[in-house]
Amino acid sequence: MFKGLKYDLDNILKQDPAARSRLEVFFLYPSIHSVIFHRISSFLYNKKFFFLARFISQFARFLTGIEIHPGAKIGKGLFIDHGMGVVIGETAVVGNNITLYHQVTLGGTGNEKGKRHPTVEDGCIIGSGAKVLGNITLGPGSRVGANSVVLKDVPAGATVVGIPAAIKKKRYKINKEAEMTSKRA
Repeated sequence: MFKGLKYDLDNILKQDPAARSRLEVFFLYPSIHSVIFHRISSFLYNKKFFFLARFISQFARFLTGIEIHPGAKIGKGLFIDHGMGVVIGETAVVGNNITLYHQVTLGGTGNEKGKRHPTVEDGCIIGSGAKVLGNITLGPGSRVGANSVVLKDVPAGATVVGIPAAIKKKRYKINKEAEMTSKRA
Protein backbone atom coordinates (compact mmCIF):
# COMPACT_ATOMS: atom_id res chain seq x y z
CA MET A 1 0.00 0.00 0.00
CA PHE A 2 2.85 2.42 0.80
CA LYS A 3 5.16 1.01 -1.80
CA GLY A 4 6.78 3.86 -3.60
CA LEU A 5 6.53 6.44 -0.78
CA LYS A 6 10.29 7.07 -0.93
CA TYR A 7 9.99 7.51 -4.71
CA ASP A 8 7.13 10.00 -4.23
CA LEU A 9 9.10 11.99 -1.66
CA ASP A 10 12.20 12.05 -3.85
CA ASN A 11 10.19 13.14 -6.88
CA ILE A 12 8.75 16.09 -4.96
CA LEU A 13 12.26 17.03 -3.79
CA LYS A 14 13.39 16.94 -7.43
CA GLN A 15 10.41 18.92 -8.77
CA ASP A 16 10.06 21.61 -6.11
CA PRO A 17 13.03 23.93 -5.57
CA ALA A 18 11.51 25.05 -2.24
CA ALA A 19 11.58 21.51 -0.77
CA ARG A 20 14.58 20.95 1.47
CA SER A 21 14.28 17.42 2.87
CA ARG A 22 12.17 14.25 2.83
CA LEU A 23 11.14 15.02 6.40
CA GLU A 24 9.84 18.46 5.42
CA VAL A 25 7.94 17.04 2.43
CA PHE A 26 6.45 14.19 4.47
CA PHE A 27 5.15 16.42 7.26
CA LEU A 28 4.35 19.68 5.46
CA TYR A 29 3.25 18.91 1.88
CA PRO A 30 -0.47 18.23 1.33
CA SER A 31 0.44 16.51 -1.95
CA ILE A 32 2.07 13.58 -0.15
CA HIS A 33 -0.71 13.42 2.45
CA SER A 34 -3.38 13.20 -0.25
CA VAL A 35 -1.46 10.41 -2.03
CA ILE A 36 -1.08 8.42 1.20
CA PHE A 37 -4.79 8.80 2.01
CA HIS A 38 -5.61 7.86 -1.59
CA ARG A 39 -3.63 4.65 -1.34
CA ILE A 40 -5.56 3.67 1.79
CA SER A 41 -8.97 4.61 0.34
CA SER A 42 -8.16 2.94 -3.00
CA PHE A 43 -7.22 -0.29 -1.22
CA LEU A 44 -10.56 -0.24 0.62
CA TYR A 45 -12.46 0.70 -2.55
CA ASN A 46 -10.96 -2.26 -4.41
CA LYS A 47 -12.03 -4.52 -1.51
CA LYS A 48 -15.59 -3.15 -1.98
CA PHE A 49 -15.64 -1.13 1.26
CA PHE A 50 -17.08 1.79 -0.69
CA PHE A 51 -18.47 3.86 2.19
CA LEU A 52 -15.30 3.65 4.25
CA ALA A 53 -13.17 4.40 1.18
CA ARG A 54 -15.23 7.50 0.35
CA PHE A 55 -15.20 8.58 4.00
CA ILE A 56 -11.40 8.49 4.06
CA SER A 57 -11.14 10.35 0.74
CA GLN A 58 -13.51 13.06 2.00
CA PHE A 59 -11.53 13.34 5.25
CA ALA A 60 -8.36 13.76 3.17
CA ARG A 61 -10.12 16.44 1.13
CA PHE A 62 -11.02 18.26 4.34
CA LEU A 63 -7.39 18.14 5.53
CA THR A 64 -5.59 18.88 2.25
CA GLY A 65 -8.03 20.61 -0.12
CA ILE A 66 -7.23 17.88 -2.66
CA GLU A 67 -10.01 15.51 -3.71
CA ILE A 68 -8.98 12.18 -5.22
CA HIS A 69 -11.78 9.66 -5.72
CA PRO A 70 -10.82 6.23 -4.32
CA GLY A 71 -11.56 4.65 -7.72
CA ALA A 72 -8.94 6.76 -9.51
CA LYS A 73 -5.72 5.01 -10.47
CA ILE A 74 -2.63 6.99 -9.47
CA GLY A 75 0.91 6.10 -10.51
CA LYS A 76 4.07 6.86 -8.59
CA GLY A 77 5.71 10.25 -8.39
CA LEU A 78 2.54 12.40 -8.43
CA PHE A 79 3.37 15.96 -7.36
CA ILE A 80 0.48 18.30 -6.68
CA ASP A 81 2.09 21.72 -6.17
CA HIS A 82 0.00 24.08 -4.01
CA GLY A 83 -2.77 21.49 -4.29
CA MET A 84 -5.79 23.44 -3.05
CA GLY A 85 -8.82 22.78 -5.22
CA VAL A 86 -7.45 19.82 -7.19
CA VAL A 87 -10.10 17.24 -8.16
CA ILE A 88 -9.37 13.81 -9.66
CA GLY A 89 -12.45 11.84 -10.70
CA GLU A 90 -13.38 8.20 -10.19
CA THR A 91 -12.27 6.73 -13.53
CA ALA A 92 -9.22 8.96 -14.01
CA VAL A 93 -5.90 7.25 -14.66
CA VAL A 94 -2.83 9.26 -13.67
CA GLY A 95 0.54 7.90 -14.81
CA ASN A 96 3.99 8.23 -13.29
CA ASN A 97 5.86 11.49 -12.62
CA ILE A 98 2.90 13.79 -13.17
CA THR A 99 2.87 17.40 -11.95
CA LEU A 100 -0.45 19.11 -11.24
CA TYR A 101 -0.74 22.69 -10.04
CA HIS A 102 -3.55 24.13 -7.90
CA GLN A 103 -7.18 24.04 -9.03
CA VAL A 104 -6.66 21.37 -11.69
CA THR A 105 -9.70 19.23 -12.46
CA LEU A 106 -9.50 15.80 -14.07
CA GLY A 107 -13.24 15.43 -14.44
CA GLY A 108 -16.16 14.19 -16.47
CA THR A 109 -18.48 16.06 -18.81
CA GLY A 110 -21.85 14.74 -17.65
CA ASN A 111 -23.68 11.59 -16.67
CA GLU A 112 -21.84 9.13 -18.90
CA LYS A 113 -21.41 5.53 -17.77
CA GLY A 114 -18.09 3.66 -17.73
CA LYS A 115 -14.77 5.44 -18.29
CA ARG A 116 -15.65 9.12 -18.12
CA HIS A 117 -12.50 10.81 -16.79
CA PRO A 118 -9.14 11.49 -18.45
CA THR A 119 -6.06 9.34 -18.73
CA VAL A 120 -2.87 11.31 -18.07
CA GLU A 121 0.17 9.43 -19.33
CA ASP A 122 3.68 9.57 -17.83
CA GLY A 123 5.54 12.85 -17.50
CA CYS A 124 2.68 15.30 -18.09
CA ILE A 125 2.47 18.74 -16.51
CA ILE A 126 -0.92 20.38 -16.03
CA GLY A 127 -0.95 24.11 -15.22
CA SER A 128 -2.95 25.97 -12.57
CA GLY A 129 -6.70 26.06 -13.06
CA ALA A 130 -6.69 23.73 -16.07
CA LYS A 131 -9.74 21.54 -16.64
CA VAL A 132 -9.17 18.23 -18.43
CA LEU A 133 -12.61 16.76 -19.06
CA GLY A 134 -14.03 13.53 -20.41
CA ASN A 135 -12.63 10.18 -21.52
CA ILE A 136 -9.59 11.65 -23.26
CA THR A 137 -5.86 10.94 -23.14
CA LEU A 138 -2.97 13.30 -22.55
CA GLY A 139 0.00 11.65 -24.26
CA PRO A 140 3.33 11.15 -22.50
CA GLY A 141 5.26 14.34 -21.85
CA SER A 142 2.40 16.62 -22.86
CA ARG A 143 1.74 19.93 -21.14
CA VAL A 144 -1.46 21.83 -20.47
CA GLY A 145 -1.29 25.59 -20.00
CA ALA A 146 -2.84 27.37 -17.03
CA ASN A 147 -6.63 27.82 -17.16
CA SER A 148 -6.95 25.76 -20.36
CA VAL A 149 -9.98 23.56 -20.96
CA VAL A 150 -8.97 20.30 -22.64
CA LEU A 151 -11.78 18.36 -24.32
CA LYS A 152 -9.84 16.31 -26.91
CA ASP A 153 -6.86 13.95 -26.86
CA VAL A 154 -3.43 15.58 -26.69
CA PRO A 155 -0.55 13.90 -28.57
CA ALA A 156 2.72 12.98 -26.88
CA GLY A 157 5.00 15.93 -26.29
CA ALA A 158 2.45 18.58 -27.27
CA THR A 159 1.69 21.76 -25.35
CA VAL A 160 -1.95 22.87 -25.41
CA VAL A 161 -3.43 26.19 -24.30
CA GLY A 162 -6.72 28.04 -24.47
CA ILE A 163 -10.46 27.48 -24.21
CA PRO A 164 -10.96 25.04 -25.81
CA ALA A 165 -7.33 23.93 -25.71
CA ALA A 166 -5.44 23.81 -28.99
CA ILE A 167 -1.91 22.66 -29.75
CA LYS A 168 0.53 25.54 -29.38
CA LYS A 169 3.78 23.64 -29.65
CA LYS A 170 4.86 20.08 -30.31
CA ARG A 171 8.13 18.70 -28.97
CA TYR A 172 9.46 15.65 -30.77
CA LYS A 173 12.00 14.70 -28.13
CA ILE A 174 10.12 14.15 -24.89
CA ASN A 175 12.94 12.75 -22.77
CA LYS A 176 15.87 10.34 -22.94
CA GLU A 177 13.70 7.34 -21.97
CA ALA A 178 11.19 8.09 -24.74
CA GLU A 179 14.02 8.63 -27.24
CA MET A 180 15.54 5.26 -26.37
CA THR A 181 12.15 3.58 -26.73
CA SER A 182 11.55 5.13 -30.17
CA LYS A 183 15.03 4.08 -31.37
CA ARG A 184 14.33 0.45 -30.41
CA ALA A 185 11.05 0.38 -32.35
